[in-house]
Amino acid sequence: MLDIAQLRRDLPGVIARLERRKSPQPFLDVARFTALEAERKQLQVRTEELRARRNALSKQIGQLKGKGGDASEQMNEVGRIGDEQKAGAARLEQIQAELTQMLMSVPNPPQEGVPVGADENANVEVRRWGAPRAFAFAPKDHVDLGAPLGLDLETGAKLSGSRFTLLRGPAARLHRALAQFMLEMQTREHGYTECYTPYIVNREILEGTGQLPKFKEDMFWVYRGSEGSEEQAEQYLISTSEISLTNTVREQILKADELPIKLTAHSPCFRSEAGSAGRDTRGMIRQHQFDKVEMVQIVHPDTSDAALEEMVGHAEKVLQALELPYRVVLLCSGDIGFGSAKTYDLEVWLPAQNTYREISSCSNCEAFQARRMQARFRNAQGKIELVHTLNGSGLAVGRALVAVLENHQQADGSVAIPAALRPFVGGAEVLKP
Repeated sequence: MLDIAQLRRDLPGVIARLERRKSPQPFLDVARFTALEAERKQLQVRTEELRARRNALSKQIGQLKGKGGDASEQMNEVGRIGDEQKAGAARLEQIQAELTQMLMSVPNPPQEGVPVGADENANVEVRRWGAPRAFAFAPKDHVDLGAPLGLDLETGAKLSGSRFTLLRGPAARLHRALAQFMLEMQTREHGYTECYTPYIVNREILEGTGQLPKFKEDMFWVYRGSEGSEEQAEQYLISTSEISLTNTVREQILKADELPIKLTAHSPCFRSEAGSAGRDTRGMIRQHQFDKVEMVQIVHPDTSDAALEEMVGHAEKVLQALELPYRVVLLCSGDIGFGSAKTYDLEVWLPAQNTYREISSCSNCEAFQARRMQARFRNAQGKIELVHTLNGSGLAVGRALVAVLENHQQADGSVAIPAALRPFVGGAEVLKP
């Protein structure tokens, strides 16, 4: 969430930064914000006037009663002031609630240096690693390769509908091995603490990381408790374990020497993706349920830029170990996520599509999520500050499976297992039907 104090100090400057996101619609109703702010100031001035007048009257009442005089007129005025104060306090509360609700739907302004553009066409390639393989045969896509290995789209659809997949046998084993390999690398080599988190969270947890209220239609949600009862609660299936990992520091004041906090988790991710109908309908590229190994860092504000570069490197190491060609892309202002100030995407090469596709996204959210969560720390001077939060995929497991199948396929339909992954599949060198 934006700092309302910054909006009050420099509204035109904040709007100019938001306009770099190139949205066709403004993110903030400036006229409404300005009107609410003007009314808030008037009410606060009037509140101070009423408090001063009430204090003066109280003094008069005491003096009159001490002399045996009649203080009824002053007491009646005190009563009228009290009524006005109550009405003013109620209106101030309404204004604050409306301002907060307004700000909850405003995204994070992009960092300086983020390329300006409306969509992915303005993204900037930073570097590439590895060269796409030249096949001596016509390569298959992961659907045709995966079917004999246990990738079962038909049964997944029968069980749950489109964009759900059942994995059996070798495919399921490869999927499990990839997740375990990623967790081992992030914990043992990169210093993240492994976590196991709930997959269902409360509304305020999603508000904390920015998925709500804006992206409710992209979420799966459930109701706990009997319908219509006071105990009934709306809860949500996580779309990424970033949500639960980041919120572990919610409403806390950390010590400076506790930072950075580095967390990782393997979890399923549930996304209804209401706005992506018709996209990537074949295979496992875009699923309603998929697994991901997530990386989260909670850091001192002075180190968040360096932490983002480090996190990108942690995701790259996984791709390099799996011998998968990829590229790193700096997203433009119109393509970064709602809560992000700066984002890099890692895109892996998929031979069947003859293109690079996203497999990891690493973002610096700066204080945007921390302000919503009230996640803070006490700095060296004893002052309380908001932490900075970062998140990234290390990696998306299903897309890694797709990439391994397609990049390491062999002419007979088997798949060569990268050397780094072999200890996680019992030493096997080849995945066969």
